[in-house]
Amino acid sequence: MSIDKFNGESYYDPTTYAALINVEKEEKAVGRAADFRTSDGYRPLVYICSPYSGNIDRNVKRARRYSRFALEQNTIPITPHLLYPQFINDNDPVERHLACHKINYVLIGKCEELWVFGRNISKGMEYEISVAQKRKQKIRYFTEECEEAAE
Repeated sequence: MSIDKFNGESYYDPTTYAALINVEKEEKAVGRAADFRTSDGYRPLVYICSPYSGNIDRNVKRARRYSRFALEQNTIPITPHLLYPQFINDNDPVERHLACHKINYVLIGKCEELWVFGRNISKGMEYEISVAQKRKQKIRYFTEECEEAAE
């Protein structure tokens, strides 16, 4: 459908024409902005709860996959164990306590949901789940293959 400079009675109508052109431009811009897998632009924050310790290389790869999955589900994933090991020493008990019990506590509170991945629940994950439970936040469980599972 094209926009005509003339109204339904064939009178020249530049004001309506300009307004309709602007609306069309805005709709196209919104369409491009919403193109990345979301229709309304809103994306809730979700906390990604998965193992870090143990086989760190494997667990980091999985956490990246879980984060990507969450992104594709129209959320904003918060995955602290992909960020904080870059500058917090996980082998230092004081720094680990800061990350697990101070920083993560705040981050969980900023998120709408906590997503738990995998069957093996580490001590750190137990703490994160308990924080979300105390706050009555929604908790969703997923398999390692990113399929939703029962608690």
